[in-house]
Amino acid sequence: MKWNTVKNLSPSQFKRLVGVKPTTFEEMVSQAKRISKLQSKKIKGKKRGPKEKLGFRDKVLMMLMYYREYRTFAHIAASYNISEAQCWRIVTTMEHYLIKSELFHLPGKKALLKSDVEWEVVIVDVSEHPIERPKKTTTILFREKEKTFLKKSISN
Repeated sequence: MKWNTVKNLSPSQFKRLVGVKPTTFEEMVSQAKRISKLQSKKIKGKKRGPKEKLGFRDKVLMMLMYYREYRTFAHIAASYNISEAQCWRIVTTMEHYLIKSELFHLPGKKALLKSDVEWEVVIVDVSEHPIERPKKTTTILFREKEKTFLKKSISN
């Protein structure tokens, strides 16, 4: 899903597909642009090389797609016609930009503990367990060998 297909949606459909409101999305894009301009001044030779294929809207949309849909980098990269490594670089770069903007931080553990809100927690054990199967004993293995031997001798 690229920006060209999402930009004309109604706000409710946009939030349903992307996971954030259009105003929040635009704020994310503006913050990512602002932080990238600050970063580009520090990196020597930043303007060398080919022009980027994707704009900031597509990059932020790619990051949100990764977190919202749990798609792999390979699938997202195939959607945007870029390499998997480039997709990973874009997503992590957008993460760092939004973290540096300090507008999209969640409260830390201490802030949650100090609040007056009561939290109800449900813990679900989803760990993997081996499938219980009957053990193959030597007698069962010996019978299987006899069956294959008998089948071979009958067919000859």
